[in-house]
Amino acid sequence: MGIALRQAGETTRSTVNDIADAISKVVKWVIALAPFGILGLVANTVADTGFAALLGYARILLVLIGCMLFIALVTNPLLVYFKTGKNPYPLVFTCLRESGITAFFTRSSAANIPINMNLASKLGLHENTYSVTLPLGATINMAGAAITINVLTLAAAHTLGIEVTFGSALLLSLVATISAGGTSGVAGGSLLLIPLAASLFNIPDDIALQVVAIGFIISVLQDSAETALNSSTDVLFTAAADPKYAR
Repeated sequence: MGIALRQAGETTRSTVNDIADAISKVVKWVIALAPFGILGLVANTVADTGFAALLGYARILLVLIGCMLFIALVTNPLLVYFKTGKNPYPLVFTCLRESGITAFFTRSSAANIPINMNLASKLGLHENTYSVTLPLGATINMAGAAITINVLTLAAAHTLGIEVTFGSALLLSLVATISAGGTSGVAGGSLLLIPLAASLFNIPDDIALQVVAIGFIISVLQDSAETALNSSTDVLFTAAADPKYAR
């Protein structure tokens, strides 16, 4: 539809932009009101099952953060090494320190764009490159979001006793990766795509929304780590492709 609407008139484009802005505002309202819903969900869970349920949330959080650390400290360095042929860790740690820490607290890839632009300039990267890749990366480079969608969907499938084959897990990974590219660069944006991924395993919508609620409960750390991975990787991959670092 986006490609087709390139042929639309100016009035239609303006209308579509206004609708997109309205939807974004509604999403922000939902996220802003989420803490009240989370309070009710946590209170209800603790009343029904005691504090044992919170231990389950902590386990999911550990899996999520562990996966993100693996991508940040193992997978990304390997990709940079294959591209540059140099020790990737000085660049990896620089990006995590200069960009990742700020993104961890802002929880917004879009808000972290100026930080990344400043870091790219400090690293001496080509401005014509990073002025395009960093804003684009803040929109579509969502590795952390893909991890969140995958892990929470697989956790739901495991809880429901649904058998997950290698093929279905691979399909889930592909769907989550592509879907993550459409995630909004605001806090909690990735959680709204979990029902889409859950539908691959015929998980009912009410269960999928409960998984989303769990995501909001642990989002203080999950979303912060997710954004730190996403935003720092934008600069890391831009630097790896720059002639200054590329072999």
